[in-house]
Parts: sequence; structure tokens; C-alpha cells
Amino acid sequence: MKKICIGTRGSQLALWQANWVKSRLEEWNPGIEVEIKKIKTTGDKILNVPLAKVGGKGLFVKEIEEALLYEKIDAAVHSMKDVPTELPKGLCISAIVKREDPRDVLISKDGAGLKELKKGARIGTSSLRRQVQLLNFRSDFEIHQLRGNVNTRINRLERGDFDVIILAAAGVKRMGWEDKITEYLPYEIFLPAIGQGSIGIEIRESDGDVRNIINRFNHRETSLCVRAERAFLKRLEGGCQVPIAALGTINRSAIKLDGLVASVDGKIVHRDSEIDEDDRVEELGIRLAEKLLNRGADKILKEVYGIKGTVLFN
Repeated sequence: MKKICIGTRGSQLALWQANWVKSRLEEWNPGIEVEIKKIKTTGDKILNVPLAKVGGKGLFVKEIEEALLYEKIDAAVHSMKDVPTELPKGLCISAIVKREDPRDVLISKDGAGLKELKKGARIGTSSLRRQVQLLNFRSDFEIHQLRGNVNTRINRLERGDFDVIILAAAGVKRMGWEDKITEYLPYEIFLPAIGQGSIGIEIRESDGDVRNIINRFNHRETSLCVRAERAFLKRLEGGCQVPIAALGTINRSAIKLDGLVASVDGKIVHRDSEIDEDDRVEELGIRLAEKLLNRGADKILKEVYGIKGTVLFN
């Protein structure tokens, strides 16, 4: 194969990820030509509305997947936390790259950590998941909508729009801004988004040539953990508009999955964990989801989805 075209969003972070993949492809396949094609997604076009209100799934991948299906690109590079659990027919995630730090981080204007923040501190975040965990930790926080690229969010903090902002550690590190981090938020307080910190490469199932090239990127441990997290999310039928979090960790042949479902006001949090062998990751995710649903998470999700009846949770 002499040329491969990679599709990606046009944000600085997305381009960093795509260029990293490009560099590895060129290093491992001398003589191959790698082109990067920037594609604007629905999520990139709607910046003045909270994602939870936009609704729908695949806000940051739909147009890229369409380009893949219509053979305008050969592979797509995504942040896995943006990828819906149901992929379009004919597409698959061929590789999940070794995960960067999956934690969330706090960046503070005056250097204060989470426990030192003043009463009524103004916190900027675009994530309902982060909002509910913040409010569960301290109900006096003022949560304000914050969308945009990583640099845009940091600039708004520095000009005084917020006291602190919450971001994914992986994105901050990849952009080279680790020195701006005030605090890494511990998993005991803050569970990350499903797939946070991991990069996925999506291809056409029928494209064996591209699969052979891309498979080398797959990191087994990361893939197993992210698959468990996505099975958990799929059973809950969740998307970016729902306060769901999970993190898989692996120890030899066992995977532990921590999961959370919370009410929008942060007053009710259902959180637990399950452990299973690494060849049963989908079963692990489903079992943990059903444990939380039976504990009361189904009521929270029905309220969030605006669903009557019990169809989704039988």
C-alpha cells in the first residue's frame, strides 16, 4: 500500500493525535505516503449550546465516519470517548492505542486545589459527568458551560471567566501544557469518561490492507479496559448527554471495572465495581451496568432520557 488518507477533526488536539499516528505509520512503513484530511463535525459547529442539550450520539465522529464509508478516507483517528458504542454497519475500531493518563485535572487561576476552593467557586466544564461529580463533592460550586479547544478553555480561565476549569489530563499532556495542571483529581472522587485518554483508529471492515497496517497500533491492555467500559456504557444506552463514568484497570489476567451513574444535581450517585477475567470484558461491563440499574440508576436514566416505561432497562 503506497498511500493512506487519515480523517480527523480539525482541533489542535485532534490534529496532534492524527499526526502522531501519521508519524508512526511513516516510521513503520518506509515509502508510504500518509495524508491527513480535516473534517468538521456537528459537535465542532455547535459551540454555544451544552452538549447535553444538543442530544444525539456521535456528535464528533458522524461526518468522519461518513467519509470513511464513502471511501474519501482510509482510516479515522478518534478520541475514544467521542465514539458511540454502536458503529455504522461496515466500520470497526481496528486498534486502540496505549492509553495516556485517563484522569481529569483541575487547572486553577490562583493555585487552589479542589478542597481549597472558595465557597461558590466558578468552575468551567462542558461535561455533565464532571458537573455531577463536582456537585456531589460540594454542592456550593457554580458550574458554568465551557466549550472549545483546550487552548480556548485555558485562555478563558486566564482572563478571569472562571476560578478553575476541569479538563482531561491526556489532552493537556499531549498539548505540552502539563505545567499548567494544579491537581490531578483522584479516582475516588472523580471517575473519568468512558475511553478517556485513549485513541481509536476506525476503518472499513472489508479493507484488509489498511487493517494489516493499523493493527500494530493496538495495545492489548488498553483495548480490554476500554471494551469493558464501552460495554458498560452500551448497556446503559448512554451518550455525552448522560452523567455516566467508568474506568477499567488490569492486573495480570483480571480486569476491575469501576462505574458510576449520577443524578444531574449530583445528589444521588450510584457507584460500584466488578472484577472478571480479561476474556470476559463485555460480560463484565454488562454485569456492572445491571448492578447499578437494579440499585436505582434506571430511575435516573429514565428521567434524563425522558423515557416512560421500562423498555430500555428490562
